[in-house]
Amino acid sequence: MGVQDGVMIFVQQVKETDAIQWLAVGLSIAEVLLAKANKIALYPIGIAATFLSVYILFKAGLYAESLLNGYYIVMSFYGWWYWLRKSNEAPVSITYCSKKDWMIVAGITTIGFVFMSLVLNRFTNSTVPFWDAWVSATAWAGMWLLSKRKIENWVLLNVSNFFAIPLLLYKQLPLFAALTSFLFVVAIFGYLDWRKIINKHKLITA
Repeated sequence: MGVQDGVMIFVQQVKETDAIQWLAVGLSIAEVLLAKANKIALYPIGIAATFLSVYILFKAGLYAESLLNGYYIVMSFYGWWYWLRKSNEAPVSITYCSKKDWMIVAGITTIGFVFMSLVLNRFTNSTVPFWDAWVSATAWAGMWLLSKRKIENWVLLNVSNFFAIPLLLYKQLPLFAALTSFLFVVAIFGYLDWRKIINKHKLITA
């Protein structure tokens, strides 16, 4: 199949995309832009988007990603609380990961991947159990870092995005693949913006 045929198939699939997917994608775009801008409103918007995504991804047979979005909901509520946990304190600062943070990231990724791979391979009709599990496990770790306002969350989320794009195309979810491509680019700029914030804070406190 040539490039032109691939583009035509993609366009046709986009035309056939239902309203629920369009709404989920629109809310997801708003969420990541708010995250890039370091705005707490990312959480309520993200929660709405993930509720819709759970349904869409489960219907497509991407069970680990569907579960991942359920995890996003839980972590979004946690992150929302974490940012606002005490009104008389300064907002939680953006920081780099410590060795302890990296150990937790490694644990989340490894345990998540092994567990989901086994479950999907043995107890579901998933046609992509290991691929689905890897995308979800790396995103789990990235979301945990986001809730802690660690700059490396963008790195982990982009590892997940990199593998998710072809997976979503394979599962005939072109709109979600396009969204993930957009999120990949935004995450790069999100990392750069957060690094500027860290450097600015260092100058102020020096």
